Amino acid sequence: MYALPPVTQALIVVNVVMYFVEAALGPSVSALLALWPVGPYFMPWQLLSYAFVHAGLPHLLFNMFGVYMFGSDVERVWGGRRYLSFYLICALSAAALQLVVAGLAGATYPTVGASGAVFGLLLAFARLFPNRVVVPLFPPIPMRAPVFVAVYGALELVLGVTGTQEGVAHFAHLGGLAGGYLFMRFGRMRP
Repeated sequence: MYALPPVTQALIVVNVVMYFVEAALGPSVSALLALWPVGPYFMPWQLLSYAFVHAGLPHLLFNMFGVYMFGSDVERVWGGRRYLSFYLICALSAAALQLVVAGLAGATYPTVGASGAVFGLLLAFARLFPNRVVVPLFPPIPMRAPVFVAVYGALELVLGVTGTQEGVAHFAHLGGLAGGYLFMRFGRMRP
């Protein structure tokens, strides 16, 4: 953990601390920080706070594993300030797309988790290290990072459109990818 770059380390620590704060203070904290569709429960701070609230220990561990695996290398290339800006922009773009889709679908449930930001990190990792090989847990097939991101993004789109996996914010994941792409393409963070 101490060999991690400082912002990656801080993001992991903040998320873990928030998990224990949620557990100690109860579901009212999660409800206050989660991203609710625009309506009576929506508050502006939720556009970022949702990314630090998780739906359980496996959700937290999976997302923080992604931050550790992909964010560390991205931060080493870009530096802490650019990396943190990118991470937060991906979280915001994930929230924005999730709000649009939730509004169109008439959804009434909240969104939590850093997955949208992690998807942005996946994209940045693939663009910065296009020849690195990633082996997903399932199926354990080695593939280059850009192929992995394309397959994972296509899967998220199919699952989101078909609605076959309820309770997962597939469009937030796609929003993180889209925000990361747009920022890398038109912003100041070209690889």
